[in-house]
Amino acid sequence: MLLEPAHDAKMSRTRNRPLVRGLISKRGALLFALVTGALGTAGLYVGVNPTTAFLGALNIALYAGCYTPLKRVHVLNTRSGPVRLPRRRMAGAVVRRGQRGGWLLAALLFAWQFPHFNALSWTIRDEYKYAGYRMLAWTNPARNGRVALRYSLLMFPVCVGLAVAGVTDYGFVVTSAAVNGWMTWQAWRFWRYEGLKGKGLVGESVEEFDGEGWGEDEEWEYEDEVPAVGKEALPA
Repeated sequence: MLLEPAHDAKMSRTRNRPLVRGLISKRGALLFALVTGALGTAGLYVGVNPTTAFLGALNIALYAGCYTPLKRVHVLNTRSGPVRLPRRRMAGAVVRRGQRGGWLLAALLFAWQFPHFNALSWTIRDEYKYAGYRMLAWTNPARNGRVALRYSLLMFPVCVGLAVAGVTDYGFVVTSAAVNGWMTWQAWRFWRYEGLKGKGLVGESVEEFDGEGWGEDEEWEYEDEVPAVGKEALPA
């Protein structure tokens, strides 16, 4: 948030953030980020293990140093962004299930991000364009739909792999196939109609992972909460 409050003010989903509204200073935000990042990484190192601490620190570096600046430069930001949440899940899996289970859980979360975010971004593609964020939803809508469908299909073999690796039982293959099948159907419709069915795909992806997207900073803001500065910044 520290890197882009002026651009956040141009979008309905970010214009109510504390830095946009002036509720905290940039200095305060930077201090908070440094302290919590350092304490969190140290806590993982002391309380868990060095591998998990490394993954946690890498999470911060990828999101702040790669994904955030790339958003205004190239559509590859949508490849770097989804790496962050899987790494967070992988860190926990390394502790509980070993590295093989961790990689599979990371792959599942990585694949899920694309049907979820590609459909979500389609609904506010004009705002992304106005704010200068290079998302496939407006730079290449046809490819945006294809990518969502492609990664929906990838979730099937990943879920089978989770059962083979012993992370889940084989009943999960059946139950996950039902959920993944419905989401893939929605993704196909999204691709077929070039985004016109995107709202349905957003709903299915949220149901599948209980609403958890790229992080707490992906919240939606509602019209009755929007400050005047946000309204003025939006295009007519």
